[in-house]
Amino acid sequence: MRPHAKRGFLVMSKRKGDTETLQAMLGIYCRDQHEGAGTLCPDCRELLDYAEARLAKCPFGEDKPTCANCTVHCYKPAMRERIREVMKYSGPRMLTAHPVLAARHLVQGLLRKPP
Repeated sequence: MRPHAKRGFLVMSKRKGDTETLQAMLGIYCRDQHEGAGTLCPDCRELLDYAEARLAKCPFGEDKPTCANCTVHCYKPAMRERIREVMKYSGPRMLTAHPVLAARHLVQGLLRKPP
């Protein structure tokens, strides 16, 4: 594992940051689309559990690019479509709901390209 001390506001591990971003995006999506009241509905919980499992098994480890820039697509096609729908809806809303997470995700997308 590489040290993270010199990354400014990118201090936390990439996986932990991606997990927080996923949780926030699914929280926004579920709240608005499924009228979730603070907790995820079973469908959104299933998607989050799946995404976290895939993230934990990423072959790039801490050097993983954002999924949009990745050369390895590890999601099943149906799950990939579901997460794409969540991101399309939640992405713009992240700027106001979770600006630090959104900024970190954008910066990491620019900094990390696939090997």
